[in-house]
Amino acid sequence: MTITAVGFDLDETLAVPTRDRATILGDAATIADAPPLSREAYLDAHRRNLTGETRTPIFADLLSAYETDVDPEAVATAYRNEIADALVPVPDIESFLDRLHDEYRVGLLTNGPRVAQRDKLSTLGWTDRFDAALVTGELDAGKPDPIAFEALLDALGTEPGETAYVGDDVTADIAGAANAGLVPIQVLFEGGPEPSPKAAAHVPRDELVSRLPDLLTEL
Repeated sequence: MTITAVGFDLDETLAVPTRDRATILGDAATIADAPPLSREAYLDAHRRNLTGETRTPIFADLLSAYETDVDPEAVATAYRNEIADALVPVPDIESFLDRLHDEYRVGLLTNGPRVAQRDKLSTLGWTDRFDAALVTGELDAGKPDPIAFEALLDALGTEPGETAYVGDDVTADIAGAANAGLVPIQVLFEGGPEPSPKAAAHVPRDELVSRLPDLLTEL
């Protein structure tokens, strides 16, 4: 089946931080006078809170392990501000996304609370760059649940087998898209996840702009 639409993950696929995320988390904790917070614990808490309004429940989970009266909302706000300050688009990706519109429906499906992810899109100036931009905080489930991918398909008006999904996470993005019947393309980068056998194709992130068009016609 010919590919007629392309969905993208956001973080580490289309946009990256200029500072290490563990450092950003540490800086946010310092700003909010919170105890030191580990990146691994944050990711675990994030996976438990893929739907919802803000990151406050994530940080409430993290802070529950400490004897502290720090307000989780204050940490969430500091982290959101630090992320916004560090987030930049992958080089040349904006003009590339615009060109994709000439041939494909172009969508976004990103895991995370509504405020956090919408703030990223606003910071990047991408609020109107996609035919459909979905945040799992506004859905009934997050990736890798098929419900999230079905919402993307509904928003794009396309069938699973004609929709490619581009992301880096082997569970949320690649396995999730494959299990929902989409055609997964894994973005690879230094320090990122290993290539998944469930991906229909793999592409280095720094070659995404140059190689993705050919991959889409070959699938």
